[in-house]
Amino acid sequence: MGAGADRRPTGVARPAPGQNAMVIDTAELLELAVDVGRRAGALLVERRPSGDLEFDTKSSPTDVVTVMDTASERLITEALRAARPGDGILSEEGADADGGTGVRWIVDPIDGTVNYLYGIPLWAVSIAAEFEGEIVAGVVHNPMSGETFTACRGEGAYLARHRLRVTAADDLSKALVATGFSYVSEQRARQAKALQAVLPAVRDIRRGGSAALDLCWLAAGRLDGFYERELKPWDLAAGGLVAREAGARVEGPHGRPAGEGLTIAAGPALFPALHDLIVPVAGGDD
Repeated sequence: MGAGADRRPTGVARPAPGQNAMVIDTAELLELAVDVGRRAGALLVERRPSGDLEFDTKSSPTDVVTVMDTASERLITEALRAARPGDGILSEEGADADGGTGVRWIVDPIDGTVNYLYGIPLWAVSIAAEFEGEIVAGVVHNPMSGETFTACRGEGAYLARHRLRVTAADDLSKALVATGFSYVSEQRARQAKALQAVLPAVRDIRRGGSAALDLCWLAAGRLDGFYERELKPWDLAAGGLVAREAGARVEGPHGRPAGEGLTIAAGPALFPALHDLIVPVAGGDD
């Protein structure tokens, strides 16, 4: 099995000068992530009840965690620990363990939990491998569509055997742009106000409900741009690598790293205009 189970990358990850001299086989990490991500996806599809799911709330009444988030995380973390017991793990639903190999797995057991809860087929299992602080392999698997997006650092991004490339869009007025909204009502109100400035300047806006899939769709040319505030590492790790390896710039304001403050992603031709539109209205300068 290789990238997307159809192509095996050949690269290795080497640390920067002065770091640990360990070399990591990124193809091996990717193969494991694909296998575990698809197993978790199968579990989530099989066990999703036809009626209401039991769920709790996290940061707000709209920020939910289902029993299946927890079950998916358990399957993923146990499988990763069995295969690579010395690695660290960081997962959305609470798994956080240091390791001694230089590798840390960053996991979102269901990205798009509200979609999953409502039966909307836009959700994914996201697994990324980080080596010495840099994301080197990532998988975003949508069990409902059967699509598995993969990337290794320096090896490109793939959907099965098809290599992904961002669009060459350079006209903001013709750009299809995706975004997402906070779970906190006060933030949502500010985001709605920002949207009033963004919407007239672009072709249209899409809000899918899964940042990981939005970034993969950007990589696949299904979107021209993406922006969102408050993304956590597990929202961004795998999808961000897929987008970058497809040629996107994935950054924060003014060249800062993408992350919780603000993430902007687009092809190189569109990125400057999208950045200059988004940053003043989305609060990226704070």
